[in-house]
Amino acid sequence: MAKVAFIGLGVMGYPMAGHLKVKGGHDVTVYNRTAIKAANWAAEYGGLVATTPAHAAEDVDFVFTCVGNDDDLRSVTIGDEGCIAGMKPGATLIDNTTASADVARELEAACAARGCHFVDAPVSGGQAGAENGVLTVMCGAKPDVFERARPVIDAYARMVGLMGPAGSGQLAKMVNQICIAGLVQGLAEGVHFAKRAGLDVEELMAVLGKGAAGSWQMDNRHKTMNAGKFDFGFAVDWMRKDLAICLDEARRNGAKLPVTALVDQFYGDVQQMGGKRWDTSSLLARLEKK
Repeated sequence: MAKVAFIGLGVMGYPMAGHLKVKGGHDVTVYNRTAIKAANWAAEYGGLVATTPAHAAEDVDFVFTCVGNDDDLRSVTIGDEGCIAGMKPGATLIDNTTASADVARELEAACAARGCHFVDAPVSGGQAGAENGVLTVMCGAKPDVFERARPVIDAYARMVGLMGPAGSGQLAKMVNQICIAGLVQGLAEGVHFAKRAGLDVEELMAVLGKGAAGSWQMDNRHKTMNAGKFDFGFAVDWMRKDLAICLDEARRNGAKLPVTALVDQFYGDVQQMGGKRWDTSSLLARLEKK
C-alpha cells in the first residue's frame, strides 16, 4: 500500500482514483477544482479531500494528475499551490493527461528541481476502460522510476508500457490518436456504404469483425453508429484537442499526416453540426447529413 494523491476527477479520473483505493488498496487523497466532485468521491470511496493540489501532494508517495490540457496541467502542478510544491523529495508525479510532449518535459524538469520523479502516462481505453480498470497506459520516464510506478498504475490498467524518456508517453498517445482517427473514418464510410447498398449492417459486421477489417472500433461502435446514437464515449471536442497536439508535433518533426489532418477537418464539420459532445464515431452523422 502507498500513500497516493489524485488530482482531477473527471469522467476518467474519478473511476481511476477509485481503482487506486479499492483494487490497489492505497491510501488516497483527492483534489478537484469543482469541490463537490471530490466530496462525492470521498463519500463513495472513503478517501480524503484536499483544498489545493499542493495540500493533496503533502507526504504522499505518488501524485496522479488527470486534467484537460497543457494549461490545466500547469495550473495544478506549477506554482505555490501546484502539487509539485507540496511533494516530498523522492515522490513521483504520474500524469495521465493527454497533453503535449513539451509540457511533459517541463514537468520532469520541475520535479527534478524538487528532488522528485516524473512519469508522463497518458491512457487509452476511454470512459469504459477507466470504469472497468482496463486502460492501456503509455509511459515516458527513466526506467527505474517507471519500475517503481508500474505496480501502482496497474490498479487501473490492463497494459502498461515504457515508451522511452519523459515525453515519450505523450508521443505514443499521439500515434494512438492518429491510428484511431483514420480507423473511425474508415468504419463510418463502411457503415454508410453498407446502408446505401441495402446490406444488413449487423450481419455484415458480424462477418467482417472476424476478418482483416476487424477492430475494437468495429466491435464496440458499429451497433450505436448504425442506430445513429452518438451520445457516449470520447467526445469530438476532446478528439480535436488531441489531434491538434498530433498535428503540431508533426509540423515540428516533419511527419506527414494527410489523413489525420483531413479527419480533423471532418470533426470540425461535426462540431458545426452541434456534435461537440458527441462521441468520435459521429463521423457517420456527417456522411448522412442531408
